[in-house]
Amino acid sequence: MAAKIKKGDTVVVLTGRDKGRTGEVIAVQPADNRALVRGIHMVKRHQRQTAQQEGGIISKEGPIHLSNLALADPKDNKPTRVGFKFVGEGDARRKVRIAKRSGVEIDG
Repeated sequence: MAAKIKKGDTVVVLTGRDKGRTGEVIAVQPADNRALVRGIHMVKRHQRQTAQQEGGIISKEGPIHLSNLALADPKDNKPTRVGFKFVGEGDARRKVRIAKRSGVEIDG
């Protein structure tokens, strides 16, 4: 199945303490149906000191369930659903993602 949300996409958070905020997807975990979004769902973790980095309490992004995210429409940055369509003819035919809200093709 083709992924509706991919790394590098701009998404809007639909529920939770970060509702309404927008961010870029850093990583997607398809097995868990979760994604990491830059600057969203920040959690504090205790870090042991190593030769490369110092110890202490660090903040990092926590995973968010994909059902709580919606792709931001390229036209107006409002949440939209994702659809698919085929573009081109014959061997040059390819499947692209489109925003259901505006019908605009999504880069990526």
